[in-house]
Amino acid sequence: MKKRRRRMPRVVGEDCCDLCGFSDDDPSLYGEKVTLKEHNICVHYFCLLTSCGVYQRGAEDEGVFGFLVDDIKQEIRRSARLTCSSCKTKGACVGCNVRNCRKMVHFPCGRKLKFISQFTGLFPSFCSDHSPSQSLCVSPDLSLPQSCSVCLDPIEPVLCFSVLKCPSCQASWFHRDCVQRQAHSAGLFFFRCTLCNNKEDFQEEMLRMGIFIPERDASWEMEENAYSELLEVYSCCDALTCLCDEGRTRSAKTGWFQVIRCRLCGSKGTHRKCSGLKLDTTDWACSDCTLATDGKASLVASPQVGQRSLLSKRHLSSVHSHISSKRPSSPVALTSSPEELLQALALQLRPVSVRVEVSRDQVLAAGVELVRRADFDPTRTLSVRFTDSKRTTRLRGVQEGDATRKWMKLLVQHIQDSVLFEGPDGSKNLALDSRALREDLYFDVGCLLALSLVHGGPPTRFFSHTLYQCLFNYPPNQPLTVAHMTPDKLLTHQVSRMAEAQTLDELKEVMAESGEYLELAGCNRPISSLEERDALVEDLVNFTLITRMQLPLQRFREGLQTLGVFDQVQLYPSVFCGVFCSASVRLSAQNVGQLFAVNFSQLEDRLNKETPVISFWRHFLLECEVGRSSISLQDLLRFATGVEELPATSLHPQPCISFLHPISSSAQRAEEEEDAGRGGGGERETIRSGMEVWNDEGLFPQREPSSKHLLLPVTSTYQAFKGCMEQAISHHVHLHPA
Repeated sequence: MKKRRRRMPRVVGEDCCDLCGFSDDDPSLYGEKVTLKEHNICVHYFCLLTSCGVYQRGAEDEGVFGFLVDDIKQEIRRSARLTCSSCKTKGACVGCNVRNCRKMVHFPCGRKLKFISQFTGLFPSFCSDHSPSQSLCVSPDLSLPQSCSVCLDPIEPVLCFSVLKCPSCQASWFHRDCVQRQAHSAGLFFFRCTLCNNKEDFQEEMLRMGIFIPERDASWEMEENAYSELLEVYSCCDALTCLCDEGRTRSAKTGWFQVIRCRLCGSKGTHRKCSGLKLDTTDWACSDCTLATDGKASLVASPQVGQRSLLSKRHLSSVHSHISSKRPSSPVALTSSPEELLQALALQLRPVSVRVEVSRDQVLAAGVELVRRADFDPTRTLSVRFTDSKRTTRLRGVQEGDATRKWMKLLVQHIQDSVLFEGPDGSKNLALDSRALREDLYFDVGCLLALSLVHGGPPTRFFSHTLYQCLFNYPPNQPLTVAHMTPDKLLTHQVSRMAEAQTLDELKEVMAESGEYLELAGCNRPISSLEERDALVEDLVNFTLITRMQLPLQRFREGLQTLGVFDQVQLYPSVFCGVFCSASVRLSAQNVGQLFAVNFSQLEDRLNKETPVISFWRHFLLECEVGRSSISLQDLLRFATGVEELPATSLHPQPCISFLHPISSSAQRAEEEEDAGRGGGGERETIRSGMEVWNDEGLFPQREPSSKHLLLPVTSTYQAFKGCMEQAISHHVHLHPA
């Protein structure tokens, strides 16, 4: 029997970090390495900040920057049981912040696996599958930069883990290591974009992308006597002939031999006597500055005394720093439900409404006009009004409360049928349209889809899995094939023929017929063997789906970032896949029943009558699902809530069920007869034995669409309950067809 080989633990040297096991001492990449000899502890600052199980519970001068020694030792013991996903050794202390992800790494190993640690808030870390990313947003006539704006070395203009960009000017691109070293040197007060000088937006974006910004002054400000030479005053006469007997360095406090410095450069001077100046002259410019200003040096205004320099560190930004320390707080509950995730985004919405006038033949145009308004605010509640072609009269059959939901349903359908998408219904790819690109419709449509999801509209559910993968990289790092291309298109047909070619001559024949396409894709290369076919097909697929669609995809992503939808989907791509890609979810008795909260009565006698009615209700839902009832689940859903299909978010307010009881006292018969006219009463018969029985035929369900409140009739038998429900809902469907 073979012995099982034991995994050897990481051997940590004296100068190695007790958390990661590395001896690297680069403060800009790993933080300051601190050694406490009396406690036999050596740790990197970044390893402490990003560790999952330790927080700063002490003062800044306690332990290691507020991390207590006992807490550090406990974290070392905890991480010693965890295996790193990269080097496969023990001691992993950094984990992905997404609940369902189990990846654990050492902090230095995390850089190799493209982990992003955010040095703000609770200092979360994200693996490459769940990490935040940047989007390309440039105009077609603007060329991408070819060099790093920090080190000036060549750079490949493709946004990735190692290449970042400025969110403000879009023209400053840089290596991750370069901008991290810049942040370490400049500190919080001087860290800004090297091109556009933006500070607030730049720092916020760099924090999101995992750049550590030390909360201190710049390193050059903390050097001792760093600017001592600026305190020296130039006091030498640079005239061609110096008339002072004591030499050029003589500078009297007043008089003819006081050195007057150039008022522009300050690096040259002259005695008044040597340059023929008057005794009261204080304004003089050297010959070099006079030539540089075309002889108009005297017209240049002097600096005003007492003016504060804008480069002073004292001129601080009003933006509050969010990177002060890592302190424990209440954990944020994570969820796997897209409804709850979108509902969390809906908390941004404000009660202030914005009016949208919609004509039935201009549904998409009304949405584009909305998002292009100068005062457009996606957090404002939508108030939709359907009008005729002259925009004067509200169309019949559309209630005020349902107009917004109906418009968003029509909007999603019109977007699916627009020129921006191609392919079969329910599996659309993004199409390339030059006019839409010129008018920036890709951004507008992305914005409208995000707006619809958060404001309670229906799920999108027409994306192909190819489009979803191109947008959100899910499934992660999966290669694209011919099967991912849009069917029944000329380009797809050409690539398919190349992929199906059985001989080299057949492949060359197809390539000759597709010469223009190959030239455009940069793939018009000689093929000497059939083994090169797969690489050629892969290049053509990537060109068709990604390279030529790069700008439409990026603008579409930018639009989806409205209200934070894109970032939320990127964090939970598997959860949201069904919202964007799957076909419409079939209504079932289970998911309809789960929509409603049941409000039982407090009185025991009423509760005893209501309990069997809930059983009637659930059985009635099952019969509607399997077709044993004259009404469908969709009819019932529209009657109870006013919607025709389940929205992407949960319904607001949540639908609820109460019970409609018959009047049971003989003294209230007059009131009972009065209520019967409103469909809310029940008739009672008294038999000779003195017992009371209910006549269930006069009791019907009632609804309150605004509050989504459904009142179920309390009946004695299921057949009576079913008859009342079918009669009332059928009547409603007949009066208000879909």
